[in-house]
Amino acid sequence: MSAQGSDSPEERTGAHEGETQPPRISRLSALAAVLALAGLADAVYLTVEHLTGRSVRCTVTSGCSEVLGSPYAVIGGYPLALFGALAYFTAFSLAILAAFGSHRAGNFLAVLVALMFAMTLWLLYLQAFVLEAYCQYCLLSALITSLLVVIVIARRATK
Repeated sequence: MSAQGSDSPEERTGAHEGETQPPRISRLSALAAVLALAGLADAVYLTVEHLTGRSVRCTVTSGCSEVLGSPYAVIGGYPLALFGALAYFTAFSLAILAAFGSHRAGNFLAVLVALMFAMTLWLLYLQAFVLEAYCQYCLLSALITSLLVVIVIARRATK
């Protein structure tokens, strides 16, 4: 504390002239990055299984074969999970940048997560009303995307 009774900026931050403080990491953005990694793992698993021709084993639900073997599981000859993997990788990258203070990355993350959520709602509709079957890996992805939406909204609310 200075002689006048108020802290100098150096005393408040603990920094001294010439020293730099480590960047403050946003916990919500870091949590979003962890969730995006979980989504990436899920999507990569489904992509690899599709591309190698192996069937995915469902342990919680019984509709994995119906969902993943449907025409809705492929876009232009590529498994839908591949696009999910790309989306989750991008979300992970943007969340890491946002965690270290990039406001632009945080804004892009919000847009990406909104698009992912719209796709998730469409895919849930297809599973429920068109295919009448559920894939546990798809439901996990839907949960992860929904949690990402909550985090993006919480990030905006805490700014």
